[in-house]
Amino acid sequence: MKISNIEVIRFRTTTRSHPSKWGYGRWGEEHETTQTITKISTDDGAEGYMLGGEERYIEGIVKPMVLGENPLEREKLWNWMDQLVTFGHSLPEHEMGIVDCALWDLFGRTVDLPVSVIMGGARKKVKAYASTFPNMGNPDDYAEHALQCKRQGYKAYKVHAYICWDPHKWEPAPQQPGFPKEDIEVCRAVREAVGDDMVLMLDPFGVYTLEESIWVGRELEKLDYYWLEHPMIETRSESYRRLTDALDIPILAPEHIPGGVFTRAEWILHGASDMLRIDHNFGGITACQKMVAICQAYGIKCEMHGGGWANSQILGATTEAVCEYFERGLLRPDFDYETPPPYLKAICDPLDDDGNVILPTGPGLGMEFNWDYINDNLVTST
Repeated sequence: MKISNIEVIRFRTTTRSHPSKWGYGRWGEEHETTQTITKISTDDGAEGYMLGGEERYIEGIVKPMVLGENPLEREKLWNWMDQLVTFGHSLPEHEMGIVDCALWDLFGRTVDLPVSVIMGGARKKVKAYASTFPNMGNPDDYAEHALQCKRQGYKAYKVHAYICWDPHKWEPAPQQPGFPKEDIEVCRAVREAVGDDMVLMLDPFGVYTLEESIWVGRELEKLDYYWLEHPMIETRSESYRRLTDALDIPILAPEHIPGGVFTRAEWILHGASDMLRIDHNFGGITACQKMVAICQAYGIKCEMHGGGWANSQILGATTEAVCEYFERGLLRPDFDYETPPPYLKAICDPLDDDGNVILPTGPGLGMEFNWDYINDNLVTST
């Protein structure tokens, strides 16, 4: 089996999510956008897919390197791509992750098994937490949303409060990215609304100073929050070490810093966080598999960042002792999360009545595409 082609399929679709120049998304009117799928083909007809991918990287850089190679030799190809990320700086880490996930999908489709089973298989469902959109409204709005999620079956709820957003003027606030006191008002309202039997977390998205993070952490300890996630810019690992030493509440980080498994291993050695964070964007399923093994060896949790098809497979191959939760979202009251986008036949993370995500059971990553929709909306390159 040899790789005969790797390509990016680009097509039109719609969304209500709007990017913000300040680094967070906002919810608005439905508009047209483009989506991509990376497809790997082999000389014997096997195929693998992953959502995402940019032509200039996938077809321009990765394709010449992998053509003619055995797609089952994922570790070799992973190390080749990592050299382009680390030394050549010609391949973004998330594009490497897309290719790696597509290789795993190809293997799973070839043997007609989910990737989670190929990786060893540990569970069929995972505890979920509801993860909110940021800047949703006032504390009462968050409290009501948390109650709605609790009624839906969620046993855990994570707050994204005010991120680069002034909750008083209700406008962007890039010069004052964090509003810690107002964030705690939201956290307090949510705790009072849902009671003591719901697990709660806060993710400020890196907008606090060290002093603000310590203060927020101590307030969250009073409110019995489970973790404080990504409170500061993650290039300041010494600040995280001091924060972790100062607080009892577990610090969950890093989330966005480059370097994947290698950076995060350094954080463990330096005591810069209590729990680690990674996802398939930082080197793919292969990198996450390595990170999970390291965390298990050190006896600390490795919580997957975000949801999605690839993260679902990683969680299915790990135990709750290492990876406890599935991040389901981002959620808000006016967002229909349960309906798949028109280019997919199902969502990856249906929720049962007990607040668990039922993991995909189809071959590979488990994705089933609506090819009629995709082909009707293809965007051809010029």
